[in-house]
Amino acid sequence: MRHTPHYLLEDRDEVRRLVRENPWATIVSHVPDHGIVASHYPFLLDEEASTGDEIVLLSHVGRPDEQLHRLGESEVLVIVQGPHGYVSPSWYAPGDNIPTWNHVTTHLYGVPEILDDAENFRVLAHLTDHFERLVGESARSLALDEEYSRRVARGTVGLRLRVTRIDARRKLSQNKPAEVVDRIIDELEGDGPYAHDGLAREMRRVHDPRRS
Repeated sequence: MRHTPHYLLEDRDEVRRLVRENPWATIVSHVPDHGIVASHYPFLLDEEASTGDEIVLLSHVGRPDEQLHRLGESEVLVIVQGPHGYVSPSWYAPGDNIPTWNHVTTHLYGVPEILDDAENFRVLAHLTDHFERLVGESARSLALDEEYSRRVARGTVGLRLRVTRIDARRKLSQNKPAEVVDRIIDELEGDGPYAHDGLAREMRRVHDPRRS
């Protein structure tokens, strides 16, 4: 990503929040036989391990993606994309005619650790329970038919990624005066073609936490 100092996101707690709120991520590898390959899977923080400066991710891939990526052999990139959207120059002062795209994005790097079958199933169960917790009384669990769930789990490979480096950006109109920022937020909260409540909330976190 473009290295613009005032857009750097170096707060690890904010990176963790971004992962928690945006679990659908892209995993990218460079392998000799295929060049660059990418897949898309849900990633969760290993909350117990992700303390201090350390960030640890848990996920799985469906076979044979573990072979396609050659997981465990070299570094991979996991891209987590937060709220993003078009910012029209019509929201700026007259004479400022260059549009932009606001976003919150982090690139997380590390060498995946392949989980054994037992731990992979625990991660899959945790992943299911994590998302099903919002469903209420009709929530499902792998434990409802564990024998069948374990058979299905054999088609997946679990992984743990201890993040060794981070490249994160939070580009939210920090280069604009306060009155323009307020106008952008108002437009994002409106009913126009580029309205985006999630992006407006992210801008409030940066520019005026009292409004978030």
